[in-house]
Amino acid sequence: MKFPNIGEIATHQIISVSINDTLSYAIEQMMQSEHRSIVIIREDGFSVLNVFDVINFKNKQYDLEIPLSDLHLAKVPVLKKEQNILDALEQIESAEFICVIDETNSLYGLVTHSDITANMDPDILMESYKLEDFFKIGKKVKTVTPDTSTSDVLKDMVKLAYDNIIIVDESAQPIGILTTKNIISLVKLHKDLTLSIRDYMISPVETLTQSTSIKDALAYIKTKHYKRAVIVDNEGIFVGVISQSELISLTYSNWVTLMHQHEEELAEVNTLLQKKTQKYEKLASTDVLTGLYNRYKFSELFLFEHQLMLRQNSKMSLLMLDIDFFKHVNDTYGHDVGDKVLVEVSNSILQTLRNVDIIGRWGGEEFVMLVPTADLTMATGLANNIRTTIAKKKIDIAKQVTVSIGVTQVQEDDTLQSALKRADNALYIAKESGRNKVVSQK
Repeated sequence: MKFPNIGEIATHQIISVSINDTLSYAIEQMMQSEHRSIVIIREDGFSVLNVFDVINFKNKQYDLEIPLSDLHLAKVPVLKKEQNILDALEQIESAEFICVIDETNSLYGLVTHSDITANMDPDILMESYKLEDFFKIGKKVKTVTPDTSTSDVLKDMVKLAYDNIIIVDESAQPIGILTTKNIISLVKLHKDLTLSIRDYMISPVETLTQSTSIKDALAYIKTKHYKRAVIVDNEGIFVGVISQSELISLTYSNWVTLMHQHEEELAEVNTLLQKKTQKYEKLASTDVLTGLYNRYKFSELFLFEHQLMLRQNSKMSLLMLDIDFFKHVNDTYGHDVGDKVLVEVSNSILQTLRNVDIIGRWGGEEFVMLVPTADLTMATGLANNIRTTIAKKKIDIAKQVTVSIGVTQVQEDDTLQSALKRADNALYIAKESGRNKVVSQK
């Protein structure tokens, strides 16, 4: 096989406007074309205006006649059309859009997760890998009831960068969905956002069961031209949502296998493959016992979330949790009980965390959590919720188990190591002062 060039997979049916055009004109172009984003051509490159930007500007009561040049939109990465798709995989990890240019440096096309998905052959995916395996790592998705006000839903979508919200009934079965595509019309047409979400949700919702293979899920998304698939269990109860980008990440390990099998045909990108093979071969991303992210994957996700924090000028906090007297549990009841305690504690943490939070098992009885959009006060409150939830839980013959937690707010110049050091210092103070405590440290 041969990996295609960027120019071969780029979307050419894009709409663009000048940096000197108005926000109102850009929204009008997006509505007419039913696009969720529009490319803005500027003197020093390109920007992309998307649905979340529109909502933010609407909430801030921007004048829709404001020139796009006054919005200070970030530049997007640029690749030349003759570059390989592997370069896009590298870039797409930190950017939703990549602009593609031709030999004259003019706009040639746009590459998104959709384009990468559309150019994947489903036969390369593991047919035995089911969607339920993906959701075992504790991924959660925001759901609301149909009586929730539309304004509250939009606030959550903006605050937590959701691109969709699932509406469920009393039995937790999905009955509607609101996506970024629907939001453009709500904003432009000045809909009454105080009404309940049932007035604007798209219904019914097409679903896949969690026993669907990754191969079939990708084929479904490609055929339907959807950006995501809504997943239910065998009783129709909502399980979660899997997006195109997540399907892409699940195929990375398969790319590595293909690279080895087609060395002769891939000679043209051999240097790229050597670097990426080393990277992807390490991506055994979850802890075997708890199903949480392992240390390597958590470290990778920290880098991504830290970059996102800087781009969005938002807050983020880090929590380090240690099970109190865990050695005593192992010594008294045996390692089988100790393993059960680790699993039960990890499950309790997952039930308490928000859907955007990231948790990993750092090693032994230590867990680390990344809490995007949360300052020190908010993260400390969340940590106390985790601590009390675990303290109330009765775990097998070990009975009550408590934890100590150190909390710190991630700074702009932080590395994972520097943030962990502060969280670890706070954790040390919590344990030295009696355990079953939360201590925060700036």
